[in-house]
Amino acid sequence: MPRDGRYLEVLGTFDPLKNPALPVLKQERVLDWLRKGAQPSVTVRTLLRRSGLWKQFESERGRAKQAS
Repeated sequence: MPRDGRYLEVLGTFDPLKNPALPVLKQERVLDWLRKGAQPSVTVRTLLRRSGLWKQFESERGRAKQAS
């Protein structure tokens, strides 16, 4: 249990001892949360950049802005 309450959803794992240290994420669920407006911390954003999900999210967001 986390310090201040329950987890909403576990979206992946990260093992820094592996080489290379890449996060294992549920990509569709992460993107779904970001589309709903979730604001990742600086650390989480760094992990999303390493996995390539942040770039994918930003490109989707850019296409949505161009369409409107």
